[in-house]
Amino acid sequence: MDASAWDERYRQSDLVWGAPPNPVVVEYVTSLPHGSAVDVGCGEGRNAIWLATRGWETTGIDFSQVALDKAAQSVADHPRPVRERLHWVCDDLLAADLGTGRDLILIVFIHLPAEQRRTLLDRAVAALRPGGTLLMLGHHSRNLHEGVGGPPDAQILFTPQDVVADLGGADDSVAMEIVVAKDHLRETEAGTAIDALVVARRR
Repeated sequence: MDASAWDERYRQSDLVWGAPPNPVVVEYVTSLPHGSAVDVGCGEGRNAIWLATRGWETTGIDFSQVALDKAAQSVADHPRPVRERLHWVCDDLLAADLGTGRDLILIVFIHLPAEQRRTLLDRAVAALRPGGTLLMLGHHSRNLHEGVGGPPDAQILFTPQDVVADLGGADDSVAMEIVVAKDHLRETEAGTAIDALVVARRR
């Protein structure tokens, strides 16, 4: 992942991903009691800002300073309590401090080679408190040939089963309880995109 390339991409448009939060995040997080959250690879902050408006103390981490500057600008007109709940960190996603005792960690449309994905997930699990939730959403491996959009590199796409395996499987002896692991179809102007969704809870 090239930070300079992403910096340039974020410079070239107003909001690359738009302002509203991801609908899947809204669907699965709305019912959770607010607490401490980390949005890993937060981009321009659409999910992090939404969390903060709902009372979550939220850290948004991204390796693009341009994206984080735009995130801070997007929240400038929000009420002070919302702004004070948000903390922006520019760092490598595999090296950033995710903290401890987190109630929620989002990893949304972050695509890494399998070994790096496992490293990130291991660090996310370690950062969660017992009962804390991990939500991972990204372009499905099937999307390369059956869907639309997304990166054209099979090495960084994944399936829900890949993520479940990364988390140690669905056995009761592992740290994470799998709540949801499914293919998610998303309608776009270009056609149907296929995403991979996993929601898991720390035991």
